[in-house]
Amino acid sequence: MTEVIEIKKAPLHRTVQSKKELHGWWSGIEPYGMRECTSERLLINPYNGCEHDCFFCYAHAFPGHFAHFRKTGVITVFKDFDNVVEAQLNKLRVASCGYLSPVTDPFQPINEKYQLTEKIIAVFVRRNIPVEVVTKGVISEEAIRLLAKQEHSFAQLSILTLDETKREWMMNGGASTEELLRNIERLSNEDIFTVCRVDPVLPYITSDEQELEELIVKVVDAGASHLITSCLDIPKAMERGIYAKIESKYGKEMRRKYERLYVEEMSGRKHARIEYRRKLFGMIKEICKRKEVPMGLCMEFEKVIEAGNARFSGLNQEFMTSRNCEGINIPIYVRRGSDDEFSPVEGCDGNCLACYRSSGKPGCGIEELKTAGAWKLRDYKTWSKAVEETEQTTLTSIFNIE
Repeated sequence: MTEVIEIKKAPLHRTVQSKKELHGWWSGIEPYGMRECTSERLLINPYNGCEHDCFFCYAHAFPGHFAHFRKTGVITVFKDFDNVVEAQLNKLRVASCGYLSPVTDPFQPINEKYQLTEKIIAVFVRRNIPVEVVTKGVISEEAIRLLAKQEHSFAQLSILTLDETKREWMMNGGASTEELLRNIERLSNEDIFTVCRVDPVLPYITSDEQELEELIVKVVDAGASHLITSCLDIPKAMERGIYAKIESKYGKEMRRKYERLYVEEMSGRKHARIEYRRKLFGMIKEICKRKEVPMGLCMEFEKVIEAGNARFSGLNQEFMTSRNCEGINIPIYVRRGSDDEFSPVEGCDGNCLACYRSSGKPGCGIEELKTAGAWKLRDYKTWSKAVEETEQTTLTSIFNIE
């Protein structure tokens, strides 16, 4: 339930009250295999709509506030959303790493006015819960200071190309390539684990091997410890607009090349042919191997037909060179007793997909997490209740409480 308060300018936006809940990934591994995210996350979007406005962004196909942004250019700001997040975390005894943000940039210019990103990071760090940020913008000094305080907190920087002209064509805002590289240096200087996302690669536009190698060399030299990549996918609802954008810059023949390449459909999106993607990822894997940096893929699948039904096989099993797709092991965190702070669960490296594929017990001790599902806040509350009951049983045993 949301309530529109008012429309404001510079940049054009509206503030709304919202009680939307923290939640996990949108898809679980079952029944179709549409999950490549190895670890659990609590997803947080303090803004809907993004001033960076990448022309290929899949959020343009979303309903609700995203559709409103697409039609009007008005960004939705969830007023005081840090307080909503805080109230929800206070009710939990089990938490995973926070994720700012899966679909809108947490450091887009509107954040300078409201600073919801920094406030939400602070909510997590005060409780010793890790949080990650993903951005094409400039990370604030306050955010870096907060991330450096928590051992498992980290950052991801999206750098699609070193060619500034191409970058400006792909998005209406965002930091320059030099500013993004400087972001990596600033984070690295504070010993914050930093990932570079070359995500997505645009076939025939940013896919040249020499160009990609120069980019990977630059980001690793700047301090990136891991690389994530993908090949552009196209929501069917955006197909004509994306092709028209490409044609306006690169001509009709480039459009035809895309139309011939994008023939595979999965979950409402068109993907480049699997042969092309395998060749692209194999090439990037070799570059990363030469530069001695691990890599993973983001949401890359092959469609497999079994008994007449479609199932999807993640390509990370073939191309990923780290244990976790984001390159860092982040365990599930648990709050014991009446402590305010959470602590990492010993023996858990946060790789739920590995647990799913194994026959052993999950390191976190939460059997349901082993199923690598699409979790809601109510699931975290259920696990939290189980932690409380386990602690009460232990106290009863130790102190003979009846």
